[in-house]
Amino acid sequence: MYQKIIIVGNLGRDPEMRYTPSGQPVTNLSVATNRKWTSADGTPGEETIWFRVSVWGKQAEACNQYLVKGQRVLVEGRLRPDPATGEPRIWTGNDGVARASYELTANTVKFLGGRAAGVAAGPEEGAIEEGEIPF
Repeated sequence: MYQKIIIVGNLGRDPEMRYTPSGQPVTNLSVATNRKWTSADGTPGEETIWFRVSVWGKQAEACNQYLVKGQRVLVEGRLRPDPATGEPRIWTGNDGVARASYELTANTVKFLGGRAAGVAAGPEEGAIEEGEIPF
């Protein structure tokens, strides 16, 4: 069996990188996807879904170095279900409201859009050449 999920969204906060005890880098991203629509009666609707994304290896280091809050990314990977239920992780917030967390393990992360404020400058006018990103 095989599964693949592709999301395009904006980072909700700056990436957080850490290292496993074996020295493997892992970066955690919080990505919001938005969907807007207008119903048949003209009422606008909007939905935001948050994903927790884990990126591993050299790609994790690049994400930590070049991505910042608000930047748009495309993430391709697989869903990581709650081991106990096989579903999204369900939890109760401090306000008592039930919430769900969709968690992904990234195979590929592509940086979309222009350079965001605060991103490290590349070789020419802040441009990051495709060959310089190690994935």
